[in-house]
Amino acid sequence: MPKDYREIAQDISAYTAEMRKLTPDAMQGFHALSKAAGAGGSVDRKTKELVALAIGVIQHCDGCIAFHAKALKDLGATREEIAEIMATCVYMGGGPALMYAADALRAYDQFSEAA
Repeated sequence: MPKDYREIAQDISAYTAEMRKLTPDAMQGFHALSKAAGAGGSVDRKTKELVALAIGVIQHCDGCIAFHAKALKDLGATREEIAEIMATCVYMGGGPALMYAADALRAYDQFSEAA
């Protein structure tokens, strides 16, 4: 059965909310790091999100794939851009990367359908 990345994102969001209640300082620190690292600068936000998605694929992180695929859809990334970055993941990570690269494209498509 294929993964539903919208559902994965919702489920993780619910539990990260619980983490914020239980460990507010740590989660506030993580949020600040995420915001600062993802902000536009010498490298634009979309490029940073493409890198984050690639890292999520290589690390086999479904939650990372969900959140970064959604962010890329929201930033106007194209399906072709996602596919090109995923090809680089496959080049660098082999067969296991291909499995998650296909899932990343699925996640992008699912978030695009939801719009």
